[in-house]
Parts: sequence; structure tokens; C-alpha cells
Amino acid sequence: MRLLLVEDDVMVASGMKLGLTDAGYTVDWVGSGERAEQALERDSFDLAIVDIGLPGLNGLELTQRLRGRGITMPVLILTARDALHDRVQGLDLGADDYMLKPFELPELLARLRALLRRSQAATSAVLGLGPLEMDTALRRASLAGQPMELGPREWTVLEYLLLQAPKPAAKDKLLAALTGWDKEITPNAIEVYVSRLRAKLEPAGVALRSIRGFGYRLELMAPADHAPPG
Repeated sequence: MRLLLVEDDVMVASGMKLGLTDAGYTVDWVGSGERAEQALERDSFDLAIVDIGLPGLNGLELTQRLRGRGITMPVLILTARDALHDRVQGLDLGADDYMLKPFELPELLARLRALLRRSQAATSAVLGLGPLEMDTALRRASLAGQPMELGPREWTVLEYLLLQAPKPAAKDKLLAALTGWDKEITPNAIEVYVSRLRAKLEPAGVALRSIRGFGYRLELMAPADHAPPG
């Protein structure tokens, strides 16, 4: 999942980016509302974390502009203002949740997972398809009851596919989830991770189908199409 962090405090932003990256997210950071607007014009994100007290275009105004442009991704606002009016105003302008500074990273991660599940119409931290199960809170995955060993990018691809299932996932969305401004991979590199996942999933009856010109879809195979895992 790719996040946009909008925070003008460099120390706070650095700490948050490190913690979120360690949790498996791809994070791009900007220090102003104006730069956030520019980023959203050229790139796609799954969620934005926006500080209210930004210089120039503040976080509330940014949120209002995003919603006015029809951008529906979840927005979590951060505020040091312990005032009911500010929190209510943020939610009324289109924010999905808020957190008061200072906060603990585990709570932030839990709120992000909840917002991302809601945006994908998922109701639990545990995602599944047949014998495949992924616990996004504990970061554990299993297949036919056996633990799966997944690299960070394999995890990101599989999580995105499960969140989309049974609908297909666009290849460009997967690429955006894997890369940030400080990373670069080619679109063909996704094929490497898809191939690795396919080799792990298909023996247990979970197919990872390629959809020409679009992307990929997870689906269950017919019993006759696969042999039981040995």
C-alpha cells in the first residue's frame, strides 16, 4: 500500500516514515499542502496522512480541496489541537479519521489498517480466499494451514490482490503500491513477484490469473486443475 505523508516537521515526518516503512508501507513525504496537491496530480496513493498545521495551505483546506476534486482515498488528519471544533471541522470537510499528537505508532498502524479495509470494503484484518489466509495486523500468512514465507514486496502484491479479490487488480496500481519516489522498479519487475507467488499458490488451488492489458486476479481453481500440496 502506498501512503502520502503530508507533514512539515522534518523530525516527525522522518520518524513516521521509518515506522510506516518498517510496517510494510510505501511512503512518500511532502512538507506542504501545495506539494501534496502536485503529488496527487501525477501519482496514485491508497491513503493520505495529513497534518492540520501546515504552512500555507493547511491540512483542513487541503482535505476540502481533495474532496472537491473527487479524490476519495482515505484521509487521516493529525492535529496537536485538542479542540472539539477542529476535529469536527476536519471530519466535516471530508477526513475519515483523526489522531491527536503525540501518538503511539501501533495505534496509528491500527487506524491505517481500519481505513484501508474500509476503503476496500473489507471488514476484518484477516483476508482470505479458500486455503489462503493473511493476517494484516500480525503480518502472518498461511496456505492450507501452513505458514507462508513472503518477501516484503511479495507481501505487498498479495495483500493488494486479496483486497481486490474477486475483482482484478490493475498492474499500474500494483506498481504504485510497490514503488515510491525514492525507489524505482520497472513494470516488468512485477512479473517476477507474480511468478514467485503463483508458484507458491497454485499447488494449493489458488490461481493468480493474468488479464491481458490490465493486471491480475486471484481466484480458486477447480479441484481437477491442481494437485494437493505434498
